[in-house]
Order: sequence, then structure tokens, then C-alpha cells
Amino acid sequence: MRITDLRIHSIAIADPPLRSSYGLHAPYALRTIVELESDEGVIGITETYGGEAQVRQFESLRPQILGANPYRLTGFLSPMVEGQGGGDARSQTYLVPGENPLDATTRTYAALEVACLDLIGKTVGQPVCDLIGGRVREEVPFSAYPFYKHAGGGGEGDDAREDAYGEALSPEALVRQVRQMVARYGFGSVKFKGGVLEPDIEIETIKQLYQTFGPGVPLRIDPNSAWTAETSVKAGCALAEELGRGGYLEDPTAGLENMAEVRRRLLAQGITTPLASNVAVTSFADLPRSVKLDAVQILLCDHHYWGGMRQVQHLARLARTFGLGLSMHSNTHLGVSLMGMAHVAAATAHLTYACDTHYPWQSAKDEVVAGGRVPIVNGCVRIPDQPGLGVVLDYDQLARGVERYRKCRYRKRDDEAEMRRRVDPNWRRVLPRW
Repeated sequence: MRITDLRIHSIAIADPPLRSSYGLHAPYALRTIVELESDEGVIGITETYGGEAQVRQFESLRPQILGANPYRLTGFLSPMVEGQGGGDARSQTYLVPGENPLDATTRTYAALEVACLDLIGKTVGQPVCDLIGGRVREEVPFSAYPFYKHAGGGGEGDDAREDAYGEALSPEALVRQVRQMVARYGFGSVKFKGGVLEPDIEIETIKQLYQTFGPGVPLRIDPNSAWTAETSVKAGCALAEELGRGGYLEDPTAGLENMAEVRRRLLAQGITTPLASNVAVTSFADLPRSVKLDAVQILLCDHHYWGGMRQVQHLARLARTFGLGLSMHSNTHLGVSLMGMAHVAAATAHLTYACDTHYPWQSAKDEVVAGGRVPIVNGCVRIPDQPGLGVVLDYDQLARGVERYRKCRYRKRDDEAEMRRRVDPNWRRVLPRW
């Protein structure tokens, strides 16, 4: 079997005005859909970060991809998988996911690995999760992912979308938002994006979520490094009960040394709430220092920027060895990426927390998977019986996404610029802010 064609599709999908410490989501998020076609006419697909830089990465590899054996391609490209270095330069603390040039090759490698696995799975009639070791679960749990947000459902002009959740810039509005998500998708845990409003308001938001849903629904908060170590300790103390029942405090402050300080000070007060990270630990090179400092107790992996599905499985084994928890980070995505997450999670035994997903924020109008949106039932995505990722492309929908990309003004993600354009012309990201 040989790869005879590589097709790269840049698409834009509507995205609501969600807030984080990075700034504000633009009306459109960018994604890249890639197809690998074999000489047997079978097509493997993948979805990854979008924009011009990502397309250039794929195009630079075209001579190596065409004619390659999909069973062997990722072996030939394996030097790409580690990216360039680790530590603060590689961290996502200071650059939004998908825009750090130091992990560009890692993201590209991961995307090609998924496309090859999908192609192989569809050729031999086996689901991807069973190709990479076999499933240990039939369905994968995901968490609600609420954000503070401005009014609007994403898109612009005639393409503006209905605002299903409304503005949410207060604890009460955020609780309403989560009620909607839980009612629609059945989520059993909540991951709340903070780092936007004053810390006392965000602490109150978690307390109201706890009062609303009770101790049976684990809560997490992610300020994306917006707090000082002092503020992080204050929040950890104030939320010891609310986050201590199966939840965690994610990236409250920047850098492994600061995270380790927060951990030490909380433990000194008898508070064992674990700290999680998807920005301070983003590569295997970060693990030795993190473990030595006891800075991060839960790793939030992502097969896109960790270098693919098999890298995530390797990470899970290391996490178990060192007594670390494991979950999965999310970024704005469609059904192809969601199924990629689900397959690797299904084949990873050491998955100790429900995964993140932005999927409820995306619209059926943008979905490129044939048959429409991937179902999330009782907070879980079930692994389908179909081979590969279990999904194929709707080419009419894909063409609409490509046309949307052609018309929109965006070619990279820049939450800071969008915040200045829409909210405050003088705004800039400052770490720490509080």
C-alpha cells in the first residue's frame, strides 16, 4: 500500500467570543483537514490546528509523503516528534496553542500519524483504538467546559450564529451556562476557564457551581497562569472543599517553580488539591524537573501537540510510574479531532480524569463529519464499530468550511488582538494579572 495523494483543506468554523487569560476568541477559529489517499482508493483523514503556517508544514513534507507506505511513514518522520526543546520556550504559557513554532513539527507529525492510522484502519477493517493496543473502554468520559463569554454565537455578517448560551460575565450566568451543557450532554464533571475576572469573583463562581451541582460533580478551574503564587494559594485555600472532591487546580500560576511553591504552601496547610497543567508541562523534556519539584500532579495531554496517539500512551505509562494523574486537554475542534481524542483515550488505561472538550461550543453548521455532529451521551463519546476513526468527510460541508476560510480575515489565532478590537483597545496579556 502506498500513499498516492495528499489533500490539505484550510477551513474556518464559527467560534463564540469566549474569554481566557490569553484574551478573546475571534468570530472564527481555523482548522486544517488533511486527507491521505492510498493506491487502493482508501482515504485516511485527520484534523489539526489551522492557519497558513500549518499548511506550509504539510506542504514541505509532500515529497516524503507521496509514495510512502503509511505503515512506515511515521517511522521515517520520527525526528519531528520531539519538536525543539522544552521548558519555558516550548511552554504554552505565553503563546496560544497552535502558534508556538517550537512545537510545529510535533503537531504536524501527530496529524500525519492520525491520518495514517485512519487509513490503515479503514484498509484492514479495524478501529484505530484497536490498532494502537486495543481498547480498554468502550466509551470515553468528557467534561463540561464553561467559559466567561460576551454576547454572540460566533461568525460574522450573514454567517453570524445563534447565541445558544448568552453572555456570561458573572457567577450566576456561568452557572446557567453549565446547567444548559449538563442538560444537553449529560456531563458529570465541570472544567471552568478562569483567569478573566477578579479572583474573588472566580472563586465565588466555583462556590456557586458547587452549591448547584453538589459534591458528586467534580469541579476544576483553569486560570491559564493569570495568578501570582500568592493568589493561587489563596484560591486553593478558599476552594479546598470544592476542588478537593475529585477536582483540581489547573495552571493557576506561570512556571514550574511557582507551581511547586503553590503545592508546598497548600500541603503545609493540609490542602491536598492536586495541581494540573497543560502549559507548564508540554513535552517529555519537562517531566524530570516537574517530578523533582512536585510541581504538577495531573498531566493534561493532547495528542495534537504531544506528538500523536502513541506518544500519549507512552506519557500515560510514565505518569502511572511516577504516580501522576492523566487527562486530556482540548482546543476548538470538530468531530474528526474529537474522535481522535476518543480513540486514544479508549486505548489508554491510565486515564484518571474526564477529558476536556470545546465541542459544545461548535455549531452543526460547521461540522465536516458525514452524518453530522458526533453524539455526546451521558457525558461520553462511544467508540463506533466502523473502522479507522469511525468517521468520514461530508465534502459539501468541507467545501463550505474552505469557502468560509477564504472569505474570513483570519490566518492565525491571536486572542490578544481580538480583545483589543472588541473589548479594550489598550488590552494586553499580562502574567500574572492578579
